[in-house]
Amino acid sequence: MNEEKNKIKVGDKLEIHCYKHDGKLHQLCDEGIVLAIDDDQIVVANNKAKLTEADGRSYHAKEPAILFFYKKHWFNIIGQLKKFGLFYYCNIATPYIVDGKIIKYIDYDLDLRVFPDGGFKILDYNEYNYHKKIMHYSKEIQMIIKSELSTLIEMKKNNEGPFAKDEIKKYYQIYKKLTK
Repeated sequence: MNEEKNKIKVGDKLEIHCYKHDGKLHQLCDEGIVLAIDDDQIVVANNKAKLTEADGRSYHAKEPAILFFYKKHWFNIIGQLKKFGLFYYCNIATPYIVDGKIIKYIDYDLDLRVFPDGGFKILDYNEYNYHKKIMHYSKEIQMIIKSELSTLIEMKKNNEGPFAKDEIKKYYQIYKKLTK
């Protein structure tokens, strides 16, 4: 673990690759500037990043984003600094690994969308149920997904981690200083 910490440092530019359970590349993001890294998480940011889907379509995000990837949690959290407020898009996904200059994880379909007023919604149940059948998610993985979704919702309800007041602003200021 410390070996990785020594290789990746604040200010480094990484790509982000999202896979599905069957090992197929689902989406890639061309940029994540490292803002913080420790034994539990890596925090990266980008602004209007280029996203490329598995079918080759690509587009640019419309806003800056702060992304939190975890070593021990099966989710990642993206704070999106939109014109009309702070939104979060949270993916239920494996803990991340770093392979060279690429953050990699497996996406497990379910997402939590958090709105500026604090309300939230669980998304993509149909996609999850479909993939769980065709990709044969094990009972163990299904239990982890359910448990980690509950953990994520509790973090949100308790305003912990990226959901804490001013946490996204703090990292956005670091990002602006690093990219001047």
